[in-house]
Amino acid sequence: MSFLDPFTTEHNMFRKTVRDFVEKEIKPQVENWEETGDVPHEIFRKLGDLGILGLRYDEKYGGSELDFWYTLILCEELARSRYIGVGVSVMMQCEMSTGALQDYGSEELKEKYLAAAIKGELLGCLGISEPNTGSDVGAIRTTARREGDIYVINGAKTFITNATIADYVLLAVRTGGQGPGGVSFIVVPTDTPGFSVSRRLKKMGVHCSGTAELIIEDCQVPATNLLGEENAGFRYIMEHFQGERLVLCGFALGAMDVMLEDALAYGRDREVFGRPIVKYQVWRHRLADLMTKMTAARQLTYLAVEAINNRQRSDREISMAKLYTATLVKEVANEVLQMHGGYGYMEEYPICRIYRDVAAFTIGAGTNEIMREIIARQSGL
Repeated sequence: MSFLDPFTTEHNMFRKTVRDFVEKEIKPQVENWEETGDVPHEIFRKLGDLGILGLRYDEKYGGSELDFWYTLILCEELARSRYIGVGVSVMMQCEMSTGALQDYGSEELKEKYLAAAIKGELLGCLGISEPNTGSDVGAIRTTARREGDIYVINGAKTFITNATIADYVLLAVRTGGQGPGGVSFIVVPTDTPGFSVSRRLKKMGVHCSGTAELIIEDCQVPATNLLGEENAGFRYIMEHFQGERLVLCGFALGAMDVMLEDALAYGRDREVFGRPIVKYQVWRHRLADLMTKMTAARQLTYLAVEAINNRQRSDREISMAKLYTATLVKEVANEVLQMHGGYGYMEEYPICRIYRDVAAFTIGAGTNEIMREIIARQSGL
């Protein structure tokens, strides 16, 4: 395996499978999903039939026990659809709302939720962010009070991806004292009395990925729905943020590839003062700069993926990859939109939508500011 080309024949076959699925099942319908605000259940079931929703999970529950290169390929190819919202919704299902179940769930929870999620029969979401906490995960206020064999949960969540279609939520709750040491993870079915989606949130981009606020009022769930140990949830969340950050890196790489392809195609066809745009040195050099940075972003991401595949502590490398690619994808979007001139501002051109869709990359899964703090701390600064 080389970092210049880490992919095997099997990886490339998988890439073709996903690309074909995107062309056949997603692209022809996704504009309608942008209007409705959700990816339909049918797509998840089809992805489940292909084995795509359990790539890295235990075969016992329907997974394939593959490495993170497959996850990266999936992210890149979903982003190539030019609708980032599809990728966000799918990866919430097969990574963010299932990873902790795989790693810390009891046999009962895995059989009930993980196996069904891998098939696309049950859809999940991740409930961490709250109206007043943001990046400060250790300050969450949603409480889960133990009463015999149940937990009684009260609180609110916001910015919850797939909440509008989910059958269950992995909910971060406070079971102990203040600070990170009092946080736990609990599986809450969305049909539990007292649980409600209070409102769908209107976003700048990723419109086909439903995002909502949650209200939880005296929700009662079995104590057996606790993931792992009580008050260990903060550690679980931090561990799984690493995979989420690499997911965003994959989205960024895929999005940058198609934006560059679109820019080159447009630049060759569009003539200004008798010459194609790409023949002007100002654009040739700007595109050369982007290509150089994109190659650097890809290699940095590959380094982080290799580390996570080897189960190494890789907070520093993953944070670097996420910081760099999330910043760069916005730069690429800005340059490609500029290259399109007035047409870049028109909805009929993909760059107009992608420009909006990638705007939150420097916020999601940890802001750029948080990434820099992690890098500094891990570097002994």
